[in-house]
Amino acid sequence: MKNSVDNLIIFVYFRSCWALISIYCLFWRVSGSNPAMNSRPNIVLFMADDLGIGDLGCYGNNTMSTPNIDRLAREGVKLTQHLAAASMCSPSRAAFLTGRYPIRSGMSSSFNMNRAILWLGGSGGLPANETTFAKMLKQRGYKTGLIGKWHQGLSCASRNDHCYHPLNHGFDYFFGMPFTLLNECQTTKTPETHRALRIKLWISSVALGLVPLLLLIPRFAGWFKVPWIVVIITALVASLFFTTWYSSYGFIRRWNCILMRNHEIIQQPMKEEKVTSLILKEALSFIEKNKQGPFLLFVSFLHVHIPLVTKEKFVGRSKYGLYGDNVEEMDWMVGKILDVIDKEYLRNNTLVYFTSDHGGHLESQEGKSQLGGWNGMYKGGKGMGGWEGGIRVPGIFRWPMILLAGGVINEPTSLMDIYPTLSYVAGAILPQDRVIDGKNLKPLLQGRVFRSAHEFLFHYCGIYLHTVRWHQKDCGTVWKAHYVTPKFEPEEGRACYWSGLCPCSGDVDYHDPPLLFDISRDPSEEHLLTPENEGLFDAVIKKMEEAVKEHRRTLMPAPQQFSVFNTIWKPWLQPCCGTFPFCGCDKEDNTLPTHL
Repeated sequence: MKNSVDNLIIFVYFRSCWALISIYCLFWRVSGSNPAMNSRPNIVLFMADDLGIGDLGCYGNNTMSTPNIDRLAREGVKLTQHLAAASMCSPSRAAFLTGRYPIRSGMSSSFNMNRAILWLGGSGGLPANETTFAKMLKQRGYKTGLIGKWHQGLSCASRNDHCYHPLNHGFDYFFGMPFTLLNECQTTKTPETHRALRIKLWISSVALGLVPLLLLIPRFAGWFKVPWIVVIITALVASLFFTTWYSSYGFIRRWNCILMRNHEIIQQPMKEEKVTSLILKEALSFIEKNKQGPFLLFVSFLHVHIPLVTKEKFVGRSKYGLYGDNVEEMDWMVGKILDVIDKEYLRNNTLVYFTSDHGGHLESQEGKSQLGGWNGMYKGGKGMGGWEGGIRVPGIFRWPMILLAGGVINEPTSLMDIYPTLSYVAGAILPQDRVIDGKNLKPLLQGRVFRSAHEFLFHYCGIYLHTVRWHQKDCGTVWKAHYVTPKFEPEEGRACYWSGLCPCSGDVDYHDPPLLFDISRDPSEEHLLTPENEGLFDAVIKKMEEAVKEHRRTLMPAPQQFSVFNTIWKPWLQPCCGTFPFCGCDKEDNTLPTHL
């Protein structure tokens, strides 16, 4: 009898242990993580290109379909005053990657023409001594991947040194465009790079080409003989002038529109009709391969930059032409990636973030069709250093069980804040040898604090400070002072349609005293404050001027990555698959799953 009781006790003991193990495994599978991994979540970052904040349903657009991005906002926290550190691609992304104003790393320009990286064959880029969040998280054991657009430079001194390559900035894997989409990437589109300059170069080339012909007229008319050496020299000068500029501007598609996997060029020029599916396939594959975690995946969309490369099944689906189709295709890609996160039971242990690098490009048009985004109630757009439309971007975080669903935060935040936020959630240590301008957002996102850690934010256009934002913490008011604003052409259009992009200096308006707005009550910047209608005007401007002086004391000289020398095309730096200048290849397997 005693043996039977003992056997029964042993049986019950083992059944209980087995039940506890089963419950644990079930919890692990449902949560997508084990307790040891919760301290280091997987991280998926989505960044759109040139997307207007007014293009998403969760930010008030009720005529365009973005259900997957809207779902992120419902299930997470939405930021309504989320700000880019620049209104152009390269400097904004540099700030995002490093948590620092782009002027600190030299990723800002003193020229109106060279405000972003212009050539893969240029010598400027994100300096190697900058520490990106990818490099920081890699040191914490993360597998890090970048899929999509880079636009932070490629090589320094030789074609294959790849000193600015993503793999030299902390990413374990890279697939995508080391540059950015351009109209030139499609042979049917009107060229966009330095269009006005190219017209002048063509006119100058024709004029120079006519000189040797005109010198022959006196000889054949019998008036007098111009020496043949003069005719030959002028012809050579005309040929050299044409060859010098056309060798770069005439082959932009072949030089800049390429696809790479890690350090290898796999398509030159890129086949734009396949690129969306390839990027999505690579993003899904990265998650599948690294699902044991922890991983950092940065999906840097080519959407919605012109020429709006869109799969055929999405063309004509939107009410807003090709631009709307492109937005909806991007939303579909977000949905596919979220689906695989759910499928692999990674949802509860994955921090997801969605944003845009800056506001929509208002001047991007084709005839009467608008090809750029809509910035909602906010004035201005891409290329404008201070107006809200150029710098206010979507900001959505989802992290189940850590962040409450449906939260809305109206406090000033920045793309630069992602850097210290990821450092905190991954348990990394911020660099101590440099100024980090971003702030850790986790306490704000969790509702443990109710005020942004930013008191002042400085809005640059190139190297020029255009605007200062002061978050007055004792009352929550957000003041904004414009020292420089662009001249709109036409004025009622609120953009620089005649030039294609508003300049940072030169033909701009300087304001002394500055234009002052209360952004917390007037986000559309319509109601100008003056000493007559705002009693605090002088005190606010004085406070901002003191903040500017203090900020400038923290700036250290940095090599200018967008200098004329760095931004001109250099044949010896041009990436080439094959024998230069006969570059071209297609090594990519273009067989794609039917669902992509």
